[in-house]
Amino acid sequence: MPMAETPQSCSTVYYDGACPVCQREIAYYKRKTAGSGVQFVDATSCDEGELGSGLQRDMALARLHVRRPDGKLVSGAAAFGEIWRSVPGFRFAGQLAQWGPVTFLLDLVYRCLLKIRPYLQPLLRP
Repeated sequence: MPMAETPQSCSTVYYDGACPVCQREIAYYKRKTAGSGVQFVDATSCDEGELGSGLQRDMALARLHVRRPDGKLVSGAAAFGEIWRSVPGFRFAGQLAQWGPVTFLLDLVYRCLLKIRPYLQPLLRP
């Protein structure tokens, strides 16, 4: 059965592992969520099947996505909210990020950051 149709016990985060900005942020989340069951999938190197139903590689590389335990796929600010709810010290922010007006504002900021991400990447490369 495709991932979207099979309820899971944890969230799965799909990220661009070739992006230095994304690498740093995801490394932080991995440390903070260790043992919580959150799974992280590098969309640059995973098998296509690991992306599951409704998510293509180009989509996963262009924008952060999270598949919730119920199989629903969210992206952008909603995806960050899902991650934050699993991070100690960020849980309130994760709850707040699910409130419509806040989600809208965070998504505006996220879309702006996506536009400047290519310019930030060289600054973070080793």
